[in-house]
Amino acid sequence: MTTEVDHSIRPDEGYDSRSDPLGHEWRHRAAAAKGVPTPLNFMEWVRFVTRLTLIVLSMFVFVPLHYAYRLFKYGSPFPMWFLGTAARISGAKVKVHGTPLRRDVFFISNHVSWLDILSLAGASGTAFVAKQELSEVPVIGWLCSLNRTVFVKRENRLGVAEQINALREALMDNWSVTVFPEGTTTDGHSLLPFKSSMLSVLEPPPPGVMVQPVVIDYGPVAEWLGWIDNEGGVNNFKRVLSRKGTFDLNLHYLDPFSPEDHRGRKAIAAKAREMIETRLEQCLGHPVRPFKFNVEPIRYSAPKVTDQHTH
Repeated sequence: MTTEVDHSIRPDEGYDSRSDPLGHEWRHRAAAAKGVPTPLNFMEWVRFVTRLTLIVLSMFVFVPLHYAYRLFKYGSPFPMWFLGTAARISGAKVKVHGTPLRRDVFFISNHVSWLDILSLAGASGTAFVAKQELSEVPVIGWLCSLNRTVFVKRENRLGVAEQINALREALMDNWSVTVFPEGTTTDGHSLLPFKSSMLSVLEPPPPGVMVQPVVIDYGPVAEWLGWIDNEGGVNNFKRVLSRKGTFDLNLHYLDPFSPEDHRGRKAIAAKAREMIETRLEQCLGHPVRPFKFNVEPIRYSAPKVTDQHTH
């Protein structure tokens, strides 16, 4: 007999049920992945409002300083400091491993959450390409735009050329730029195929630009935090900001390599993905697993997993 395995959200190996004896958080997680709005209890509302208030207050400090700085000089550091502060307020204890290049660099990273953008920007001041849905998340979308985020619709193939032009302009200005070539967020335990079209700006590579792969590791909370399947951006934002306590967010900056040493964007994507997968598996302590959900905009279909029982 063949039975289809349940692909619903389950706690990963690092989950400690003692901290959630009634399964409240994981019931919310499973419901959110199905697109069901998950209500907050009283203490979750308190944490959500407190964190949101602190982000807004820090915004009133950093944003005026940013615009004042730009009256006299280009390249304000205040968005970087502010986004890093916002990540910390959101509960992320960011730890940087390795050394991020500061300019003339094209970062290629795996993607788990909107927190990726806050933490990576706080660590390196990088500009981004991110999915359009992120721009619609209250506060977060505007914060990302401060740091020159280029928002694109995954299903809009005609927008790829515009995206490439924006990236090329950023690199010509000596910015560091980050792309998430999976094209969507995952659960932190999976790694989708890389879309090499997002690396077209490196064909041919601008003079002197290096590629540096980055691994984002949320540890035991990755699956719970991940913005996946049918969950709305606002719902994920509320869930993350209302979560109790803090969590480690490890950024691993791997050895940079020259795109000129590889023949085209597909070879660059393959090299970066290989490096990211190797380090991610070291962080997880197990091989990356197939992503459990279909992602129609990028034409990804989850594999059908079956158990074979012989009677």
